[in-house]
Amino acid sequence: MAIVKPFIAVRPKEEYASRVAALPYDVYNREEAKAAVQKEELSFLRIDRAETQFPDSVDTYDEKVYRKAKELYQDMKEKKIFIQDDKPYYYIYQLEMDGRKQTGIAACADVDDYLHNVIKKHENTREEKEQDRIRHVDTLSAQTGPIFLAYRSNEVINKVVSEVIETCKPLYAFTSDDGIRHTVWRIDGEEQIQSVKEAFEGIDDIYIADGHHRAASAVKVSLKRRDVAGEYDGSEEFNYFLSVLFPDDQLMIMDYNRCVKDLNGLEKEEFLAKVRQNFSVEELTQAAYPQEKGQVTMYLEGKWYLLCASEELLQIQDAVDSLDVSILQEYLLKPVLGIENPRTDSRIDFVGGIRGLKELERRAESDMKVSFAMYPTSIGELFAVADAGLLMPPKSTWFEPKLRSGLFIHEI
Repeated sequence: MAIVKPFIAVRPKEEYASRVAALPYDVYNREEAKAAVQKEELSFLRIDRAETQFPDSVDTYDEKVYRKAKELYQDMKEKKIFIQDDKPYYYIYQLEMDGRKQTGIAACADVDDYLHNVIKKHENTREEKEQDRIRHVDTLSAQTGPIFLAYRSNEVINKVVSEVIETCKPLYAFTSDDGIRHTVWRIDGEEQIQSVKEAFEGIDDIYIADGHHRAASAVKVSLKRRDVAGEYDGSEEFNYFLSVLFPDDQLMIMDYNRCVKDLNGLEKEEFLAKVRQNFSVEELTQAAYPQEKGQVTMYLEGKWYLLCASEELLQIQDAVDSLDVSILQEYLLKPVLGIENPRTDSRIDFVGGIRGLKELERRAESDMKVSFAMYPTSIGELFAVADAGLLMPPKSTWFEPKLRSGLFIHEI
């Protein structure tokens, strides 16, 4: 049983929404973030990455950076750039990219569901990455970046969503600079709100698709506030965290690709001979993506190759070991190229599928030597790993389009 509740949102006034909405804080480096906020003074990135308001000599994690974030947030509220709704609502958030729509419910998920594994994880988190968002959430007393959750599609929720979209005027409708169409509606009918709430109560499993560090940080702030409060009844806002929940049949996971700096001391033909121990190798006449599970395409010295995993590797049943990213790691990157730990090895880098094959070619011809284009991990594979209580290898999934920050804020 999942607790997914409506909430009193702080959100931008309609005329500011397109200017405020920003990509997640962690898709930018400091230089890129600074350029983005210089381009748009109302960008929520100013609050999410307040170090952009200081010279580069100021450390990203300096205490005054978080104080500045709070100051900027309060200022935007005072100027009525942000408004606060009068009571708790669910919100419908639809993103459209290249003609494909995915439509989710913006709501608050339960910290105890996270702790008790009703909300399931598939990635490890790193303490140093958590600390930044812990300090950010705690200083602002607000959760500013929604966690991307997934659930198995539910007819009742789908019906309510369709009704609202067909009969209600959107709160926001705009196209961002990257061509993504963003549309938001509010679910304000009492019966509809109750139907959605009860439907989620009938769902046993919810999955973190993207945002493991934000989720872990929100939970740790909640536990901290529980300790400070001493007594709490569970209704306090710090017991919940901001989320957008999507049905599984609307989600698309893109490829998350790999580049390696060198051939581990091997000549090209030696390298290809070793690859053939576990994969068939076919030279291609042009750039191409893999077309099915068990395939990888590789770019090396100006040529593309199709690699197909052996029948033996395709018979692997383990939820993690059978992933294409695992097969590539265990049977090529590790034994042939010497990449023992992809989390820490500086010889490997990861390229999101949104960047395309041209980027893999560019990297292999500049700072890298060889690139691998992966067949995307499926949402079913993600669910299977999480259901088994296992963890995916790093950089297994790339979700697109990205949720925008600043459209919904949950104060705790």
